[in-house]
This record gives sequence, structure tokens and C-alpha cells, in this order.
Amino acid sequence: MRIKKDDTVKVIAGKDKGKTGKVLKTFPKDEKVIVEKVNIVTKHIKPRGPQNPGGIEKQEAPIHVSNVMYFDTSSNKATRLGYKIENGKKVRFKKSDGKTIK
Repeated sequence: MRIKKDDTVKVIAGKDKGKTGKVLKTFPKDEKVIVEKVNIVTKHIKPRGPQNPGGIEKQEAPIHVSNVMYFDTSSNKATRLGYKIENGKKVRFKKSDGKTIK
């Protein structure tokens, strides 16, 4: 998976198409990511005593990694990512301009 935690991504497919947000968590085995303020679902919480009352809570649900694209904040455009070997280390780079990421 080329998308990592704390990356800024843009949603390119689905009901939230066009939204951008930060990746909060990744699930490499399932090829899914959780993006902040994207794919909001309603979850019903069961009461667990007087300190933890139940209720309805909105939270982010996982979205497939193929539906998001790395968002380059310097150029304000979504771009594809690739890997290359640089000084004996594997690094990610933007395919639009060839610059490495972190």
C-alpha cells in the first residue's frame, strides 16, 4: 500500500468524491484506510452504566485504498505515487514531478 498514516488524500470515487482529509489509520491486510471526515456512518452505542450512557454517535468508516489518491498540498493536486531506491533505501516519490516524500 502506497498510502500511509498522516498522508493527505483526496477521495476520487464514492459518495464523498472530491473531499480531502488526513489518513487516521490504515489496514494493509484489507487494503482500507480511515480518512478524517470522510465516509461518516451512524453507530448506536449501548448504555454501559451511569458513567457511560448510550446514544447515537457519528464516526468514520474504512474506505478502500483504490478510492483515494495522495494529495500534494504544495501544488494542490492529487498525484500518483511510486517507489524507487535512493541511496540503498526504498522511498516513495510523486509521479507528477519525481520528488520524494518524507
